[in-house]
Amino acid sequence: MMTYLGKFGRRGALAAAVLVVSTVFAAPAAESSPGWVGTWASAQQEPTEIFGANWSATGFANQTVRQVVRVSAGGSVARVRLSNVYGSVPLRLAGAAIAEAGAGASVRPGTLRPLTFRHARGAVVPAGRELVSDPAVLGVAPLARLTVSLYFAEPTGPTTFHGNAEATSYRAAGDQRFSADGTAFTETTQSFYYLTGIDVTGRAPRGAVVAFGDSVTEGALSTPDANNRYPDELAERLVAAGRPLTVLNEGISGNRVLRDSPCFGESALHRFQRDVLDRPGVRTVIVMEALNDIFDIAGIPFGPNCNAPNPDLTAEQLIEGHRTLIRAAHARGIRIIGGTVTPFKDNPYGVDTAQGEAIRHTLNHWILTSHEYDAVVDFSAAVSDPADPDLLRADLDSGDKIHPNDAGYHAMAAAINLNTL
Repeated sequence: MMTYLGKFGRRGALAAAVLVVSTVFAAPAAESSPGWVGTWASAQQEPTEIFGANWSATGFANQTVRQVVRVSAGGSVARVRLSNVYGSVPLRLAGAAIAEAGAGASVRPGTLRPLTFRHARGAVVPAGRELVSDPAVLGVAPLARLTVSLYFAEPTGPTTFHGNAEATSYRAAGDQRFSADGTAFTETTQSFYYLTGIDVTGRAPRGAVVAFGDSVTEGALSTPDANNRYPDELAERLVAAGRPLTVLNEGISGNRVLRDSPCFGESALHRFQRDVLDRPGVRTVIVMEALNDIFDIAGIPFGPNCNAPNPDLTAEQLIEGHRTLIRAAHARGIRIIGGTVTPFKDNPYGVDTAQGEAIRHTLNHWILTSHEYDAVVDFSAAVSDPADPDLLRADLDSGDKIHPNDAGYHAMAAAINLNTL
């Protein structure tokens, strides 16, 4: 879903490309060893400052970036996934480390572990590719906070990254991979860089659930560093219930079902293979996406060259896009759950058109009644005002009439029947 931008704040919605509703998904990338399950993930996108100033355009040179993430489930061995999917040149990584996170940029004493790549300290990630580290022996507890530190001795140029992380990342001069107190990390940002996944094995869970969508899935406008996005809340429910499943957050602010954007990522159709099908151990995916497609009806620009008007959008086009995702998941034996699109009445962008509301209602009705998804979750009902179902409930509203607050994201996670996963 879309997020703040322009006079309304620091984030954005989605953009322009060609309407595609029939995408052929390539064969999956083979896993090098069995038993791995993704326990944390972040969908990657091109460099952009649509979410505010960040380091994606300039990249890193003789600097260490330390990123703090919370995993969903644990294991005794971990590995890290790095992405140079949107790089135009090979990415030269001089070294990396993983540890349990402390306060701020610090790490817990005794937990720092070097990461290697084919037994080497450094690695080169070709342009357009991803790289998986060697396994690191590090006992990872459910819901643990980890840091991944990446040192780049040479200039990287523009980065593959995730713009709107709602999590603080840190930067320091020089090689600070093994800095335990974190005092060298004097710069901060709210984005992830190159880090696209953490996998676990050894006492690992039985499978992963991917939360796939836009900024509402991503957790936009939730409290930074609090891990209150709906996928985080779902992970907490699974841990409390003793369910051996991880949760991977593959939301991107401003993302669309049908069209790519240089600001808000490739369309759901184009990134589904990389962000869902190719993740290790995926058993189920929850799809909730369409609001930014609907917002394009009004043709409101959310940044230079970010999105083009699409006044001819129909519910049937969106339904066919969702059907394409269903077919792709089923071809891989993955269970797929449809989530209804949440309300947006009185939003600050003026997109309360009768056409847009009609499309949302038609799409949601199809999700709930067609039985084409393996199961459904009515996110819209979970957060809407009972007196006006087109309106986000006031006590669950972050303030923009689009994105839930922490309580709203909690309500979304509570609406999911764990037995459907």
